[in-house]
Amino acid sequence: MVRPFDLNLRHLRSLSAIAARGSMNAAAEAVNLSQPALTQGLAKLERQLGVALFNRRSDGVAPTEAGALMAERADAAFSYLAAAMPRRGARTFARSEHLMTASQAHAFLALADAGSFVAAAEATGVSQPALHRAARDLEMICGVALAERRGRGVILTAAGRRLARGIRLAASEIAAGIADLSGEAESGLVSIGSMPLSRALIVPYAIAGFVGGAPRAVVDVTEGSWRELVDPLRDGIIDIMVGALRDETPHGLDQRALFTDRLVVIGRAGHPLATITDPTLEDLGRFGWIVGHAGTPLRAHWDALFEGRDKPEALIECGSVMVIRGVLGDSDLLTLLSPDQVALEIESGLLTAIGPPLTQAVRTIGITTRTGWRPTAAQRRFIALVEKAVVETRIPKSQ
Repeated sequence: MVRPFDLNLRHLRSLSAIAARGSMNAAAEAVNLSQPALTQGLAKLERQLGVALFNRRSDGVAPTEAGALMAERADAAFSYLAAAMPRRGARTFARSEHLMTASQAHAFLALADAGSFVAAAEATGVSQPALHRAARDLEMICGVALAERRGRGVILTAAGRRLARGIRLAASEIAAGIADLSGEAESGLVSIGSMPLSRALIVPYAIAGFVGGAPRAVVDVTEGSWRELVDPLRDGIIDIMVGALRDETPHGLDQRALFTDRLVVIGRAGHPLATITDPTLEDLGRFGWIVGHAGTPLRAHWDALFEGRDKPEALIECGSVMVIRGVLGDSDLLTLLSPDQVALEIESGLLTAIGPPLTQAVRTIGITTRTGWRPTAAQRRFIALVEKAVVETRIPKSQ
């Protein structure tokens, strides 16, 4: 399988120039390459990708469907790189993103991920001197420091972090283009960020259906809260985040609602309040609580539940449903959760809902992606399976 940094960035950048001008000579002049070098570079790209990118004609060249698609992906990749470059000044080159090579981008991203030259060399098989040289060359191109030594490791500067994000997003675009041209209906990487509610039913159901279809794609799941997943989403480490949406869509992200989830008070089976059909706030206030961390939607709903009265003791702040389930089973503490998150424990008789769902505690669950993100065939099918999972796992119980 061809990887993004196996491809020559200058030759990728030339695709849109060739398509726009319809001539290898004119395109070579536009990208500052000789016509033979550009012709050879295009031929190599086509061999690596296994498809014809252009039709050769007596009056010039015209992009194939594959060529037009790859040119669009390459343009998007260079847009990410251009946005990530330091602001132009006396020490920077014009269009500095055009000077970056694939080997430099690969080396710097490995360094950013590994945190040291030693670890980056082990991860990539590239020698430490080559990694040092790549980082130094990129700093010369950018005109600013990108990393600082800290003990045996390195810490990226603000400019370095911005560049690493741009390189990762550019690599993601190129990888998506490679996946779409691979000849397989669904291939490549599907990177998912799964928040607590979604990983209880929706995401596992969608993954099972996805794998059952036997696509030639790799599924990578990262679990965490919204705060833990939003930066990986922005950085291109994950592409799809499933879970509670924000009230206001953050800049640079798109949100799509899937369903609304009504929270309920959860306690152990046999809890003193378990036999009360509709416990009052005074009843609920007599017990200690496990609450979400400050700033989380669950914590906001808990604060709103007891607004205008003395709050009960919040004995534990925790965002791990696994920990919460364990503590609830061995105590009289209460918490706010979706019934889906503890469905197995309720069915097995370990935990129970205390009273009816709270009409005022409603969360919107959905999908968050980067603005402008264009999914591959595999990613589109996974999103369709998430939507199907909502229908088949929730509608009968929640409407």
